[in-house]
Amino acid sequence: MHTEDEVLRYHQHPRPGKTEVVPTKPFLSQADLSLAYTPGVAIPCLKIHADPERSFDYTNRANLIAVITNGTAVLGLGNIGALAGKPVMEGKAVLFKRFANIDVFDLEVNTPDADAFIRTVKCLEPTFGGINLEDIKAPDCFYIEEQLKQQMSIPVFHDDQHGTAIISAAAMLNAVRLTGRELDSLRVVINGAGAAGIACARLYVLLGIPKENLMMVDTRGVIYAGRDAGMNPYKAEFACATGCRTLAEAAEGADLLVGMSAKGAFTPDLLMRMAPHPIIFALANPDPEIDYHEAKVARPDAIVATGRSDYPNQVNNVLGFPYIFRAALDVRATSITEAMKLAAVQALADLAREDVPDAVIRAYGGKPIRFGADYIIPKPLDDRVLLKVVPAVAAAAVDSGVARLQPPAGYVQRLEASLGPERELMRKIIIRAQQQPLRIVLPEGNHPVIIRAAYRAFREGIAHPVLLGDPAEIHAQAADLDIALDGIEILNPRRNSHLEAFEEKLFALRQRKGWTLSETRRQLQNRYIYGAMMVREGLVDGQVHGIAQSYPNAIRPVLQVIPRRAGVTKVSGLYLMMSKNRTLLFADTTVNIRPSAEDLAEIALLAAEIALFFDMQPRVAMLSFSNFGSVHHPEAERVTAAVDLVRRRNPALIIDGEMQADTAIEDKVLNGLFPFNRLEQAANVLIFPDLAAGNIAYKLIDRLGAAKAVGPLLMGISKPFNVLQRSTDMENVVNVMAITVAQAQNHKNGRAGMV
Repeated sequence: MHTEDEVLRYHQHPRPGKTEVVPTKPFLSQADLSLAYTPGVAIPCLKIHADPERSFDYTNRANLIAVITNGTAVLGLGNIGALAGKPVMEGKAVLFKRFANIDVFDLEVNTPDADAFIRTVKCLEPTFGGINLEDIKAPDCFYIEEQLKQQMSIPVFHDDQHGTAIISAAAMLNAVRLTGRELDSLRVVINGAGAAGIACARLYVLLGIPKENLMMVDTRGVIYAGRDAGMNPYKAEFACATGCRTLAEAAEGADLLVGMSAKGAFTPDLLMRMAPHPIIFALANPDPEIDYHEAKVARPDAIVATGRSDYPNQVNNVLGFPYIFRAALDVRATSITEAMKLAAVQALADLAREDVPDAVIRAYGGKPIRFGADYIIPKPLDDRVLLKVVPAVAAAAVDSGVARLQPPAGYVQRLEASLGPERELMRKIIIRAQQQPLRIVLPEGNHPVIIRAAYRAFREGIAHPVLLGDPAEIHAQAADLDIALDGIEILNPRRNSHLEAFEEKLFALRQRKGWTLSETRRQLQNRYIYGAMMVREGLVDGQVHGIAQSYPNAIRPVLQVIPRRAGVTKVSGLYLMMSKNRTLLFADTTVNIRPSAEDLAEIALLAAEIALFFDMQPRVAMLSFSNFGSVHHPEAERVTAAVDLVRRRNPALIIDGEMQADTAIEDKVLNGLFPFNRLEQAANVLIFPDLAAGNIAYKLIDRLGAAKAVGPLLMGISKPFNVLQRSTDMENVVNVMAITVAQAQNHKNGRAGMV
């Protein structure tokens, strides 16, 4: 936990608060001023006056949400007033921006009067594309939301109600699945009849829980038919015919206990009253009704969720509101319907059952995360939530008849691009691979990362993986990972019909390179050699391996079986380095220790081909410690000689050097200090003078989080092969498989020079 001092420092420095307004258009010259303000601004004003819908085209309204409160029920702090609630609203604005790239104005309305609040918000409609109500006490929150939904033509959503309902409902679906129950027989007790409790009850009923199976409890006890004390129309909706009067009586034999009340409301004795394998959602914030560990000690057979990030199964509203509003804005929905909420529920539940990316696992400490009692809801930092929930909600908006637009073409790809250009580039490669998925052999078929990558690639239609290894061992490993390998080919390289033919052909290939027949038989037991023979003989289209070997040991079998491309003297390696600002190619980062000028020239030409493969116009910088002759040294001159060789072999290629790394990637340095350069803008292909420089550079940038490394990719080999680094993660393996498929497609289409 952070100290009070740390929290206050965070909110005050380097400038007070957590948000700012930043212009999205140039505002540097008189011309800019005349466009942004008078006289140019009159034109969009008149267009909007003629057609109000054009406000979404010419203003920030299409991506602007209001987070609005009156401060009457702030988090676990209660009625602290609008002004004191402002830090929470700013925090909500940051979450909208971080998770869905939605802009927010936080508005604190200083009135406890519900009708005055409604009038204020209604008058603000022209400013926003949607309204997120926040931290308003019950029952006012129900009345306010109902009235605003009736009076406004933009989405209105009270997150305290629906956010908790949506996320907990998704968790409930998976908990019910894991415990072998059915919704229509589930006995549910909800402790807390405020905004979130009522919304949860409504959504659970929509999902199929019979209302008569649901019991609600407030501070006065069970809400039963005929009760007068402490009632309102919203509680009355869930008054049930029962003799139970206390929470303890209600919990007797209950399957699901949901708490939206206060710390200490659940006790071990209370949990002992529940049915076998109970589902316990202790969602009070900041402290749950019962501590997670205390609940598990009392009921080891339970599935337990809380609202806390330091316990498993965090029911966090951030999994809902950013993505629901993202979808609503993108289709210009007039409201958020029940169907849209249900779509979010189902998408979240489905996502939790999928294999979790290594990037998410690393973000949460590195321990395996798999669908089960301790993982029934996706993690908030999982980028896939954007790609799964938003399209589902947008489609539901269209089906509900509240969308004024259809989702744009390639909607999922656009969403992925919003996560950064690196995602967009790889998405293009993946789409290319999906057009013609090819057979890729994976010699390390028993490695858990490879099994997970094969499953993902097969499931997404990227490739037809072939796993090499003992089938029993691979199936056992997959079962441990809870992965079904149906449809994925598994081949035992030691027992199959190809061995005899491979032995004969490999011996003919290697007999004058020191291999005897017995050595050839022994080498064929090596899965890397066997996989390479499959590629050589056309049984598969490409190979990816290396995760279980050092890079030199992993690359050697490829070179022993597969020849280099015609005209290429040395195989080399390249990494794709992708950040949110740019994509760069680094070469040679993996193979050649100290390349000669001729080698450097060849590496540059091959790297330029790879740039074209990725639809990048290559601008090649040959790196050194010298800038255009500033240092006279043989090492710098070696790089200069390489530049001359490249220009002779390919005069059209944009290349220059020798130059330092900052010169190569910074326009201001390149053009400010060296206006004679031939690149004219920052380079996107960097050729390092030796392996030490290239390897150190890519690993530092990758590990420091400045860029995502994809690769390595082999250059100069005659067949589609790529050799992984030993520490690579599952996402990189999938990306490299997609690249290998796309390279194999080029090879089949007679464009081997692009491999």
